[in-house]
Amino acid sequence: MLQFEDSSAAATGAVLQPVGADRASAPTPEAETELRRVNVADKRVINGSTDVNQLVPFKYKWAWDKYLSACANHWMPQEIQMSRDIAMWKDPNGLTEDERRIVKRNLGFFVTADSLAANNIVLGTYRHITAPECRQYLLRQAFEEAIHTHAYQYIVESLGLNEGEIFNAYHEVSSIRAKDEFLIPFIDVLTDPAFKTGTPEADQKLLKSLIVFACLMEGLFFYVGFAQILALGRQNKMTGAAEQYQYILRDESMHCNFGIDLINTIKMENPHLWTSEFREELKELFHKGVELEYRYAEDTMPRGVLGLNAAMFKEYLRYIANRRAQQIGLDVLFEGVSNPFPWMSEMIDLKKERNFFETRVIEYQTGGALSWE
Repeated sequence: MLQFEDSSAAATGAVLQPVGADRASAPTPEAETELRRVNVADKRVINGSTDVNQLVPFKYKWAWDKYLSACANHWMPQEIQMSRDIAMWKDPNGLTEDERRIVKRNLGFFVTADSLAANNIVLGTYRHITAPECRQYLLRQAFEEAIHTHAYQYIVESLGLNEGEIFNAYHEVSSIRAKDEFLIPFIDVLTDPAFKTGTPEADQKLLKSLIVFACLMEGLFFYVGFAQILALGRQNKMTGAAEQYQYILRDESMHCNFGIDLINTIKMENPHLWTSEFREELKELFHKGVELEYRYAEDTMPRGVLGLNAAMFKEYLRYIANRRAQQIGLDVLFEGVSNPFPWMSEMIDLKKERNFFETRVIEYQTGGALSWE
C-alpha cells in the first residue's frame, strides 16, 4: 500500500507524492502552473474547453473593444429633460390622435421587448457562450437593456400614462403580441436547463436563436418604432422621448453589430453548421419577421402621419432585412429595394452630432472613440 508524506495534502489541493517516489520525475509547481494557463488558440465562442473565468489573453479583441465602447456610451434616462413633452402631452392640441397612438403603441411594444432581450441574455445566451471577452460584452448589454426598460418607464411616468394599458399591451394588442410570440420559442430553447450545446443540432439551435435576436429583434423589430418616434422629434414634438430613443437606437445598433460579429465567428469556427437547409430556414424566418413588423406598422399607422405611412415601411423593412441577411452571409432577400429614410442611417452612423431636437448638444461618450462597424 502506498504511503503519503502528508495526509493533509488532499485537503489543501497539493500534489500527493508516494514515499520513496522519484521526485525528479514529478512535475515542478512551475510546470503545473504553466499547464493550467489558457492557450489563446484553445478559446472558442461556443463549446470552448478553456477556463471561462480567464479573460486574458484575448482572442476576440473585437468583443472587448465593443465592451469598452459601450461603457463609453453610458447614459441614464433621468438626464433627459421631459418638461416640454409633459406640456405637449397635456395640451389637447399638442398632438394629434394619430401621434398619440404612435407614442403609446411604441411604449407598449418596447417595454416588453427589452425585458425579453434581457431574459434571453441572462438566462439563456450567456450560459452557452464560452469566450470570456464575449461574456463581458453580454453583461454590459444586459445592463443596457435594463436602462432601456427604465427609460420607457420614465416616459410613461412623466406623461402620466395608464401603466396598465402600456405594460399589458403585449397581451392586449395583437400586432405586439404576434411579435413577442414569434420570439418566445427561441428564448425557451436557450433558457431550458436541459439544453446543452455540443452537437450539430444543438449548436444550430443556438446559432438560430442568436440570429433571430441580433438580426430580427434588435436589427428589425425595433426600427418602425425608432423611425416613428424620431420623426416626431424631427418635427420638434416629444423631444425628450425622442432624445431617449436616439440613445436607445445607438445602443441597439451596437447590440446588433456585436451579435452579427458573434454569429460570424461561430460560423467561422463551426463551418459544418452553415448548411443549405439551415440557410433556407433562416430565409423563412427573415420573411416572417418582415411580415410581422409590417403588420405592426399598419397597426400603429392606420393613416398617414408625420409624413410617413405604412407603405413606406414595407420598403424600409425589406431594405433592412437585406442588409442583415448580407451581414451574416445570406443572399439578398428582396430585389430592387432602397432606403426611404436616409436620415435614419445618419442618426445611427454619426459618432457625435448636434441634437436636432434642439435640447442640448449630445456627447455620447465619456471617454475613448466610439465605432459602429
